[in-house]
Amino acid sequence: QEQLVESGGGLVQAGGSLRLSCLGSGRAFAGYAMAWFRRVSGKEREFVAAIKWDGGSPTYADSVKGRFTISRDSAKNTAYLQMNGLRPEDTAVYYCAAAYGPQLGTALANYNNWGQGTQVTVSS
Repeated sequence: QEQLVESGGGLVQAGGSLRLSCLGSGRAFAGYAMAWFRRVSGKEREFVAAIKWDGGSPTYADSVKGRFTISRDSAKNTAYLQMNGLRPEDTAVYYCAAAYGPQLGTALANYNNWGQGTQVTVSS
């Protein structure tokens, strides 16, 4: 099991950028597919981005494609979400998630390791 801690959230104006980090504590971090989900206040958690255990096949929700970039640095046990061109509708709590193995999923059920979340607020 990976223990995940998100950081990097904050308040930013529309059009700005943030980079979220997800630090894993498990010794097998490199063996996990990683993903980011978000939960807008009052709504269900939704998929944002995912990346395979080896850094391949980055996948994005249509709402963020072209603006967000997921990456990972296994040597640092860290996954990242670079968010550019932020919009007010991106305001949400962002969660890091992990699943061991080569598969890459976009559904909540695909992941069984979760961070505590970090708040991103985008003002108009």
